Amino acid sequence: MKLRVRINKQTRRLELDGPEPTLSELRVRVREELLPQSGLGSDVEFSLSLNGTEVLLDTGQTLSSCGVVSGDMISVILPQGCSQQTQTAPETPSSSGSTPGSSQEAGGTESSSVRDSGMEEWMEEEEGVGAGLFAPPPLLCCETEEDGVIPHALERLLDSASCQKPSDCLMLATHLLLLETGFLPQGSNVNSGEMPIGWRAAGGVYRLQYAHPLLENSLVSVVAVPMGQTLVINAVLKMDKAMENSRKLVLKPDDYVTADWAGGSAGVVYRDLSKLSRLFKDQLVYPLMAAARQALGLPALFGLAVLPPELLLRVLRLLDVVSLVSLSAVCRDLNVATHDPSLWRHLLHRDFRVRFPAGNQHRDTDWRELYKKKHKQKKENLHRRRFYPQHMPPIFPLSPFPSAPAPLPLPLPLYPPGIIGGDYDQSPVILPRPRFDPIGPLPGHLPGADVPIGRRSLRPGGNRPADIRRGFI
Repeated sequence: MKLRVRINKQTRRLELDGPEPTLSELRVRVREELLPQSGLGSDVEFSLSLNGTEVLLDTGQTLSSCGVVSGDMISVILPQGCSQQTQTAPETPSSSGSTPGSSQEAGGTESSSVRDSGMEEWMEEEEGVGAGLFAPPPLLCCETEEDGVIPHALERLLDSASCQKPSDCLMLATHLLLLETGFLPQGSNVNSGEMPIGWRAAGGVYRLQYAHPLLENSLVSVVAVPMGQTLVINAVLKMDKAMENSRKLVLKPDDYVTADWAGGSAGVVYRDLSKLSRLFKDQLVYPLMAAARQALGLPALFGLAVLPPELLLRVLRLLDVVSLVSLSAVCRDLNVATHDPSLWRHLLHRDFRVRFPAGNQHRDTDWRELYKKKHKQKKENLHRRRFYPQHMPPIFPLSPFPSAPAPLPLPLPLYPPGIIGGDYDQSPVILPRPRFDPIGPLPGHLPGADVPIGRRSLRPGGNRPADIRRGFI
């Protein structure tokens, strides 16, 4: 692990051996090597801090458990007397020909020049360190918003591993994503910037094993199998012999690996790394860690369960009932949050416009059961409207008493209208008059008038007047 150690505004580089260096080893190296270089004795009492204010207590823990990663800045906090002595120790010697008066006259100029030169040296040192190994902040996969820009760690993995197909390149990215979330590869000869030995097994299957410092006595086995155009990743978390938790993720290598993976620069190999990071962590890594910490009885580190109760209720109020019921089956904490009475009272008012009068008379009301009744009643009404529309007449049950027979219709006339003396003259039924009189002439034409062309008389005798005596012959 490579670190930067800052003592009295001077930054020095320090490299610790071993896969998991401890805080005690760092203190010994600082006392034996860096304090003498800064003009201090090895018997000076000091403290180490990661942010310059909070002191790291040495209890034999590793640096990774303290949140220290490679490239971090460690500040050395010295007693106030030692810090002032070291700050005033370097003085600019006066020339042999100068007099006390001249030195006093030029005191302000010399002090300002010394201060400026010291500041310039410190800035040059910082720039030199920045231009070296430690300065550039590590670029994560979720921060690669533009195509062609990939993290330096992924570039090193791509250079060290001989990829033979797009699924190999995708496995390098998934390995880096597991390292970003704190997983440590297990196995022999695991070097930084290289894939673990045996990660590519026979038959095109990928096998990797990891451990996490936040999950005690746990082992995560990752097995990826190419199936057609997809890569199926199975991650199994083994806590003990009786408990296992597994997650599955299906990815398409062509969605994240370009066609120029076999040659060219490393920047043109990958695309949409931010999308891959979000999908991989949300569906594989974080659910495994949440399940393991819940099994160990540890508090959650992320997700809805970490939110304060008032913020969690504000989020739950925005969901519909189906999503709320599904969320209640996720874990014990969310199940308790979804049974809050104020939540169901709000949903009852939102979905059914139920108004509640002021007062405490509804203090013991089960709002969840009341919502279930309202919801069931609403479904029954929708079902009734679907099969029995409102425009259909209601179906009444049959009466046990027989109804009175309907009156018979009046008999129709035996003779058509126009016949004198027939049943038509004696019947009170008024029938509509026909459009044309079958005996008289066409309406609108007097006898002897010229009949227009196309309006010939329907009678075979022409347009002579009708003889009313023909009805008696």
